[in-house]
Amino acid sequence: MLVTGLVTAQDSGAENSVNPELAKRIEAGRVVLEDRKKGNCLSCHLVIGGELPGNAGPPLIAMKARWPDRAALKSQIYDPNLRNPDTIMPPYGRHRMLTDTELDVLVDFIQSL
Repeated sequence: MLVTGLVTAQDSGAENSVNPELAKRIEAGRVVLEDRKKGNCLSCHLVIGGELPGNAGPPLIAMKARWPDRAALKSQIYDPNLRNPDTIMPPYGRHRMLTDTELDVLVDFIQSL
């Protein structure tokens, strides 16, 4: 009976809730991802619910599991040529296509997928 009580407490959703500040950052990141003038991420990546997704890049699914290190994900978006010199992904940070703040909220959004 004690175990049932613990499972019920864990399943309450409290630990899955997102704080309001992070929710704002995630939404701002979604806006950056969908903005065709910023990065146009959807031209290459599939995002569930995204309009007209591309398939040149990997789908953005289960991203927290695939990229648990926030700094590594940000670095990949900033300059993907560091990990793969032959990539077709543009260096969004190095070419100043996205600001540091935009990169941060984009990482928040991607890790929420």
